[in-house]
Amino acid sequence: MFNSSIPLSGAKVLVTGASGFIGRHLCQRLQAYQVEVYGVSRVEQSSSSAIRWLQGDVANFEDMRRIITQVKPDAIFHLAGHVTGARGVDAVVSTLQSHLVSTVNLLTLMAEFSGRRIVLAGSLEEPDAGEDPIPSSPYAAAKWSSSAYAQMFQHLYQLPIVRTRVFLVYGPAQMNFDKLIPYVTLSLLKGEAPKLSSGQRQIDWIYVEDVVEGLIAAAQAPGVEGDMFDLGSGTLTPISSVVHHINQLVNPSIQPLFGALPERPMEQVRIANIESSVTKLGWQPKVSLEEGLAKTVEWYSNYYNNPACCTS
Repeated sequence: MFNSSIPLSGAKVLVTGASGFIGRHLCQRLQAYQVEVYGVSRVEQSSSSAIRWLQGDVANFEDMRRIITQVKPDAIFHLAGHVTGARGVDAVVSTLQSHLVSTVNLLTLMAEFSGRRIVLAGSLEEPDAGEDPIPSSPYAAAKWSSSAYAQMFQHLYQLPIVRTRVFLVYGPAQMNFDKLIPYVTLSLLKGEAPKLSSGQRQIDWIYVEDVVEGLIAAAQAPGVEGDMFDLGSGTLTPISSVVHHINQLVNPSIQPLFGALPERPMEQVRIANIESSVTKLGWQPKVSLEEGLAKTVEWYSNYYNNPACCTS
């Protein structure tokens, strides 16, 4: 059994979604723990001394059987899946496959290798306990269902799962430029006014490096199997305030176009309750929103001026 009360040093760690935003930051951070890091990606990647890449689709059961049999990981971080707030019916099947099917595949296979700690990355979109349990999007439904399956595997098959609920993550190297902060920052760098909704929605923003530290804490803390931990700041800040701050850092002469886009239906306003994360994981966020935005804008400024320096 993976002994979570000792450092990760020497362990074999498998990261699904390792080529994604959080996944790449996590793999970089894990290098400090002297672990064997195996990353799963649908697209072929070049392995290095820091990370050994395995090509496969987490939603494909046989792909994952091959990978897990080959690696026999001591711990798994499951980050794979397409993150989208889209409400359209065309998002239903893709989120079902990339989140729910991939999670069930992984948990089913790991039940054959009992004792390995699995850290799942959930979403703020998942309904709170006691809330009206109506998911607000196909993505939210898939994440919520994945969490339910995880609890079943925990209780029926004694699979050591730790669930995290990750709030709105931002930071350097988020390469999906449709996301709010990359979109606003790059628009301003280009001299264009970003088109936005009203900006009134309140969000719990969390810097990517803080999320990574929370995930690693969830992999190591003893006796937390079956628990759910919020990884957020515990503070709500409206979108308009974040946009204004980026505006001041990049180009104050450009006025963002608030109200140019309609509001998405059923947007959720949730704040992280990090009390359990602090007491049981020994984790709390360290990077303030102002510091995190400054680091993020600096990265995108460098990327805008010289993309090659930031994508190697």
